[in-house]
Amino acid sequence: MKQFLVAPGCRIPVSEISWTFTTSSGPGGQHANKANTGVDARLNIVTAQGISPSSRDRLISKLGAELRVYVDGERSQSRNRSMAIDRMAEKLVDALVIEKVRRPTKRSRGSHRRRMKSKRQRSETKKSRQRPRLDE
Repeated sequence: MKQFLVAPGCRIPVSEISWTFTTSSGPGGQHANKANTGVDARLNIVTAQGISPSSRDRLISKLGAELRVYVDGERSQSRNRSMAIDRMAEKLVDALVIEKVRRPTKRSRGSHRRRMKSKRQRSETKKSRQRPRLDE
């Protein structure tokens, strides 16, 4: 099993995650009713070790003070645990991505001229389809 949740700017030991196990929902018969295979994993971002201060601020603003993942897709508790770790890592990576700021650009003079020319041509085409006026 992994020893660390790794994302840019953080390397969190898995021991920081608090685990709760419950019976899984859905099919599975007696096994699902008896075995505690559902995994509820929680990571306190405020107190977690291995997160840089700037990353911690970004994570708290996007995810809140606690990251929580619930997995009960598999019949095995160990597989559900590893899936929970993977999902936590995905959420951390997604939250740490810095979106590029879009700077609007001005259209070029040539593209503006081409656009105006095509609009004039279209206008002339439509004018030529009209019936001639009698008042002129």
